[in-house]
Amino acid sequence: MLTPADASLAARLPQGVLRDPGPAYTEEPRGRLKGQAGLVAAPRDVQECAAIIRACATARVAVVPRGGGTGLVGGQIMSDGPAPLILSLERMTAIRDIFPDEGVMIAESGVTLQAARMAAAGVDRQFPLSLASQGSAQIGGVMSTNAGGVNVLRFGNARALCLGIEAVLPSGEVMHDLKRLRKDNTGYDLRDLLIGAEGTLGIITAASLVLAPVPAEQGVALLVVDSPAAALRLLSLAQARLSGGVTAFELISGVSLRFLDAAFPEMRQPFAARPEWLVLVEVGLPAGLPADAALEGLFTQGLEAGLVHDGVIAQSGQQAADLWALREHIPLANRHVGAIASHDISLPLSQVAGFIDDAGAMLAGLGDMRVNCFGHLGDGNLHYNLFPAPGRVREDYDDIRRDLSQRIHEMVVARGGSFSAEHGVGRLKVADLARWGDPARLTAMRAIKGALDPLGIMNPGAVLA
Repeated sequence: MLTPADASLAARLPQGVLRDPGPAYTEEPRGRLKGQAGLVAAPRDVQECAAIIRACATARVAVVPRGGGTGLVGGQIMSDGPAPLILSLERMTAIRDIFPDEGVMIAESGVTLQAARMAAAGVDRQFPLSLASQGSAQIGGVMSTNAGGVNVLRFGNARALCLGIEAVLPSGEVMHDLKRLRKDNTGYDLRDLLIGAEGTLGIITAASLVLAPVPAEQGVALLVVDSPAAALRLLSLAQARLSGGVTAFELISGVSLRFLDAAFPEMRQPFAARPEWLVLVEVGLPAGLPADAALEGLFTQGLEAGLVHDGVIAQSGQQAADLWALREHIPLANRHVGAIASHDISLPLSQVAGFIDDAGAMLAGLGDMRVNCFGHLGDGNLHYNLFPAPGRVREDYDDIRRDLSQRIHEMVVARGGSFSAEHGVGRLKVADLARWGDPARLTAMRAIKGALDPLGIMNPGAVLA
């Protein structure tokens, strides 16, 4: 039953845009937050999206944008306050145009990342942003959170893969900025401002995406290293040897492998004895430079330097996919075990190994728990997650969970790192931003928010308190 306010707003909305505000729109993947919704609107085009925003502005109703719902920091969930309108981009799924020779694709916000990647492959190009959730994650959400993924080392975050956007501003005006230009110095870069703003400054409805050539030679290897410090030295060696050819460089812990054993016992692993640390390396090289030979050379030099002591190099596309499957199933294995607390952090590369050592020592003094540290070592982004000791459950740690996260974030910030590497701030990390954000930067952010969204209707409570 709609409230009178909801019914009044519904009467102002375009016909055919309403959806049932069921659990699919009010839950997040880990089940930690439960949201609410008065109405759910799913526009079919940018004009309907603009009409919805204008109606919400008139009615003073909050708007919570929603893409694929894969976010892990609560940006798509509003639990408190008057029930908002959830704006779902699920019906805006057009690939408007592709320019293979320019290396550009124009996609609407509801296009899934997987669909965008498939469309690029159809013209012998690649959209190189890759996430484990790409079957559900949508372009609008990817842009709004400035998502990262496994290929940031070579291609950059979402912001680096976007040339222009179309967006509906909080006033209901449409900003037509779907440019395909690499150079355009015509004033403030509002594209970069809205990318990563998590829907607090406007709704991205389409984006001009950067496509890259498909490498002629590709290879994947899983290499055993003694420590994160050795992994970092191997990364430096790989970049020197392959001169820009390293696409991904992922750190995997032995805890990850044992969690995979528990959650996916049928999944084959290449090492009978589970190593404590590994790196997954992917390279993409020009024609005439065989990727398997390049990886063999890296292995040999790493072995001679005492950095690597075992490894496998994929001999086929299927073997490469199988190695990647190990990495991509780690989040699912984590969910199977049940985390006490998860941390999406980034550090200067020179600080990564020291942090892992110091954080492990700190946690050992606070209780009996397991640490699964894995992630995108090439760009300093770690997923540093805490799990119950065998025989215990995560609820046993509820009284210390917040303190554990605060201590970890304190250590990260002290080393010049970030407590939010690629998942955004959302609502879960608003207090962290208020505590550790630079005061002048926060003042500027609040001024921008106040100028563009004076009514405060755009995803209130996300990013800024």
